[in-house]
Amino acid sequence: MAFNVLIVDDSMAMRSVIRKVISISGFDVGTFFEAGNGKEALEVLNGQWIDLVLSDINMPEMDGLTFVKKMREHEIYKNIPVVMITTEGSQACIDEAMSLGVKGYIQKPFMPEVIKEKLEEIMEKTR
Repeated sequence: MAFNVLIVDDSMAMRSVIRKVISISGFDVGTFFEAGNGKEALEVLNGQWIDLVLSDINMPEMDGLTFVKKMREHEIYKNIPVVMITTEGSQACIDEAMSLGVKGYIQKPFMPEVIKEKLEEIMEKTR
């Protein structure tokens, strides 16, 4: 089963890297969608069916944690699994993300096999 994936990162280059890593990992993606911040990501969610969100934390306009809070307030989006992919490594930030129901936390830089394993594990639990 192919999954629609939303990648949220203010760096276009990083979104491209994440998309490529997921593609070469063999994770079954239907369509990739992208957003440069949480506000844009909410707009994508309003118009597309998304199965999984991968989000950075530190972004302009709306950061990743605020974005996840907004998702959790919305009846349709609140159960979409979210994985944070970020350079942010403080324990307080990790704890806050997990308290919001984030399903995974991957620190940049990352290895392709780490992403594939984490995404498959998360999507297997949501089936």
